[in-house]
Amino acid sequence: MKDILQELEHRRAEARLGGGQGRIDAQHAKGKLTARERIELLLDEDSFEEFDMFVTHRCTDFGMAASRPYGDGVVTGWGTINGRMVYVFSQDFTVLGGSVSETHARKICKIMDMAIENGAPVIGINDSGGARIQEGVDSLAGYGEVFQRNIEASGVVPQISVIMGPCAGGAVYSPAMTDFIFMVRDSSYMFVTGPDVVKTVTNEHVTAEELGGAVTHTRKSSVADAAFENDVEALAEVRRLVDFLPLNNREKPPARPFFDDPERMEDSLDTLIPDNPNQPYDMKELITKLADEADFYEIQEDFAKNIITGFIRLEGQTVGVVANQPMVLAGVLDIDSARKAARFVRFCDCFEIPILTLVDVPGFLPGTTQEYNGVIKHGAKLLFAYGEATVPKVTVITRKAYGGAYVVMSSKHLQGDINYAWPTSEIAVMGAKGATEIIHRADLGDPEKIAGHAKDYEDRFANPFVAAERGFIDEVIMPRSTRRRVARAFASLRRKSAKMPWKKHDNIPL
Repeated sequence: MKDILQELEHRRAEARLGGGQGRIDAQHAKGKLTARERIELLLDEDSFEEFDMFVTHRCTDFGMAASRPYGDGVVTGWGTINGRMVYVFSQDFTVLGGSVSETHARKICKIMDMAIENGAPVIGINDSGGARIQEGVDSLAGYGEVFQRNIEASGVVPQISVIMGPCAGGAVYSPAMTDFIFMVRDSSYMFVTGPDVVKTVTNEHVTAEELGGAVTHTRKSSVADAAFENDVEALAEVRRLVDFLPLNNREKPPARPFFDDPERMEDSLDTLIPDNPNQPYDMKELITKLADEADFYEIQEDFAKNIITGFIRLEGQTVGVVANQPMVLAGVLDIDSARKAARFVRFCDCFEIPILTLVDVPGFLPGTTQEYNGVIKHGAKLLFAYGEATVPKVTVITRKAYGGAYVVMSSKHLQGDINYAWPTSEIAVMGAKGATEIIHRADLGDPEKIAGHAKDYEDRFANPFVAAERGFIDEVIMPRSTRRRVARAFASLRRKSAKMPWKKHDNIPL
């Protein structure tokens, strides 16, 4: 018996060593942690239960039979984050470059199936050289099986991808179908075709970092949601994100203890809006002053900065926030901001996370670039996302809410539950200057008359009361009381039950 136990410990030690000490040292030299070290940092101490430690590949071509390392390049299992269950896989670059084989993919599929059946999030840590070429189509079949699990898990359990090394070719499509993608600066990259192929086909000279690094994907492509300095910071932020999310689509988001008075008045908000209607202000100041303990977890901070998305808590309950940012492009909606916000709204709706919308929007960005690139259809994505969302929706209009952009931003007309406005808000088809020049075109040659007409228009329409008279605004509130009013609004909606007409699925304007 003692010999058998020793044999087990020997095999376990061999499996834990991955590709060997030399390759582990090489991984550390690049500033990267190993697959197991990453799992240890991600999960609660001693909570990890590993599966399939002794799995090996079955390939015999190209001399592969001579090297059959345990685990086959991926560590899989489950554990807890602050006591809540998650499933995790972590690709091991020290074993055959973390390349995906048939059995490697099967290990990932196994824990994804378990996650769906048991209702817990899946966190994938990607660090792989791609498909294992020696296995040919078997490796591609493995990718396809993983993709199918991503699709089946979508909207059922949260899926989080952490890119901590290379992720190229077909491998990129699995993270692309997950809910959140995090990257590490200077050590992770994603692209469908690498720099060498790009050079051969298009004669473009580009580095891996420029083509698919963290800066590219967080600022330009919007593929990734955030980038961090190193593995440790990235994993700590994943833990923080998981704390905001429900385990699955049948559970409510977690409620946390809070130490911030829901009745708190914030007098500084009464002077947040500048007297000059064209002067910007920072919408993040409002968000943090509404949130419990000023805690705001922003999503896609570096992309489409004219709109803000992220999570706060109110009375300990998770709330998704979508807010126009007057500091960037005056807070207009455009292609990028509409796509960014629509995806976030749809995620919140999938997982029963209430949505708070803070509105200061002068309209959609005009111009041929926007029109030629389909702002109509991209703008419709946000409109569609809000209209189909059945979670509690509370809206606060702080200043401008003009034209179609007013309707799009979770207005009463898109089934907004409770819609508030500050006294400084202006709800109209357009600004006074533009409206006056259309209505009183005959007086354009007389600046004095036009100024008078503009003043009359502002007095009549540049306020929230016309909309309030028609019931499109539920209440005009004092800015200082916004936290209290919003918290009470969400509290009143906690038992909300709404359903859309039956359908197999909708056909969102992609």
